[in-house]
Amino acid sequence: MILPTLRQLQFLVALGETGSFSRAAEACHVTQPTLSAGIKELEDLFGVSLAERESRGATLTHAGEIAVARASALLADAHALVQSVTSAGALFSGSFQLGAIPTIAPFVLPQIVGLLTRQYPDLKLYLTEDRTQRLIDQLRARTLDAAFIALPWEAPGIEVMTLFDDEFLLAAPAGHPLSRKNGLSPDDLEDQDLLLLEDGHCLREHSLSACRLKPGPGREQVAATSLGTLVNMVAGGLGVSLIPRLAADHGLPIGSDVAIRPFVTPVIGRQIGIAWKAGSPREAEARRIGEIVSAEFASRRAAAE
Repeated sequence: MILPTLRQLQFLVALGETGSFSRAAEACHVTQPTLSAGIKELEDLFGVSLAERESRGATLTHAGEIAVARASALLADAHALVQSVTSAGALFSGSFQLGAIPTIAPFVLPQIVGLLTRQYPDLKLYLTEDRTQRLIDQLRARTLDAAFIALPWEAPGIEVMTLFDDEFLLAAPAGHPLSRKNGLSPDDLEDQDLLLLEDGHCLREHSLSACRLKPGPGREQVAATSLGTLVNMVAGGLGVSLIPRLAADHGLPIGSDVAIRPFVTPVIGRQIGIAWKAGSPREAEARRIGEIVSAEFASRRAAAE
């Protein structure tokens, strides 16, 4: 009897979780033709169709749903087997795949890499930076062990440990009226040209939600691809923006032509958390990373006060 390979099963589970051949291929770090070929090999092996290919994605057949459920359990067992054998009960004795979104990665990862590698010298840490949904897809496909994301973010099958609150600060051109206003509040942004990250970045939605603002025509015309670009747009006088304190305090280059101001009542725009797939054998390590990050940033903020 010919049995399916774990890689083929991983392809199928990723397809079931993403509903898309292209996104499943991204989550598995392979090309779409490679993933499609793997699914076709499974279908030939089982003698049934596992997925219906559609113009906007893919839908599992009944047989495909049964196969995904069993394959997920097999993959979980395989990961647990590898982890238990390689680690022999010790945390971080092998490789660990850690992801982070772009508005967190530059300000968290450099601080913790050194801490982790000093505490766990046998650890081989691999880092990935991507948008939230892509990181979630990779967690589900088990190509990532854990990822730093911004909360709130709903993702079935994903568990999260909240680490700390991240306050939003106003970024305005130097000399802008709001840069000198006492008692600054989110209401002061209502009639301003508010610069945001482009659609698809969770910071965009968190910014609008935190200040109870709605996207308007002016806010749709100009959008940045990164926090650095956003600051440069503010410096150029194109408008004002909201910057996470995490970024402002930990390496985001902000020149003298940009004023950073807190609101009189702190605006907690998001929470920083670490996420992993429910039932993951790496949960203990993900939680340990979360504890290290939480303690490190709590001490840094205490020292700054």
